[in-house]
Amino acid sequence: MNADGFVYVSLGQLMALQFQARDLSFVARQPQGSLLAGNHASRLRGRGLNFDELRRYQPGDDLRHLDWRASLRTGKPVVRTFTEERDRPALIVVDQRMSMFFGSVRSFKSAVAAELGALAAWMVFNAGDRVGGLVFNDQRIDSVAPLRSRKRVEALCSRIAQQNGELAARNPDHEGDDQLDKVLRQCVAVAGHDHLICLVSDFAGAGPHTLQLLQQLSAHNDVVALQVYDPLALNVPSRGQLRVTQGQLQVELAVNQRQVRQPLGDFLGGRLKDVASLLRRSQVPLLMISTALPAAEQLRSELGKRR
Repeated sequence: MNADGFVYVSLGQLMALQFQARDLSFVARQPQGSLLAGNHASRLRGRGLNFDELRRYQPGDDLRHLDWRASLRTGKPVVRTFTEERDRPALIVVDQRMSMFFGSVRSFKSAVAAELGALAAWMVFNAGDRVGGLVFNDQRIDSVAPLRSRKRVEALCSRIAQQNGELAARNPDHEGDDQLDKVLRQCVAVAGHDHLICLVSDFAGAGPHTLQLLQQLSAHNDVVALQVYDPLALNVPSRGQLRVTQGQLQVELAVNQRQVRQPLGDFLGGRLKDVASLLRRSQVPLLMISTALPAAEQLRSELGKRR
């Protein structure tokens, strides 16, 4: 296996992404135009708040924090004060199914997802929160419990690199299985409330039950979805032969023929739009990441952190 970062990744490459994640944040105030602000989705909650004490109202205090019962009892305005939680758990969910083992331009979706998972883990670690996650393929789900530890980031990245290295063209295709829903059900079981859950996948196989699980997760947690896609789904070439590579398998498609190009474009583009529509109905913030560009560069742009 050649860990070139385009088809396969190594643990060393994922650990080195710590430096590219330094100026990235899921919960920092996002500028106008970010997908985590405005009408596309509500802002992420950030860390939770713990009740601290009751005290006399002072000019400038948030009126929403007035405690009416205490104010009526004392005859003077009283506000509740809160302290921010020191850290919170995060689950980074990374898809390494066979549907991800595909690329037509620069990288395979599986390699981009691995990098995004590592970047998300470092972002959480740099914010002082606990890092954990679930890495899944067509056969199994590897779980890493959240902990504020560099070793825990390494453990998660190790699981990602291991499953990424197991992908091969000879592996059976399990499209149609409900492995995506299985991992989301495990998220529901693990994340009671106030978790940050980052889902990195192409979301192949998503359906009505997936929507229900996403809504269930986002009711009490911050959930953000990173949908990895290949640009072939948006723009099928109209000339010549299209060579599609999946591991050692290569197929040439005569895309200059309308009877080949039209169904291919309808199928790929339609599936991508269907999944994006489902994710938006769940009210989960959706970031679209292409295989044609570096993962960190796109994540910075999608978060509105371009400098």
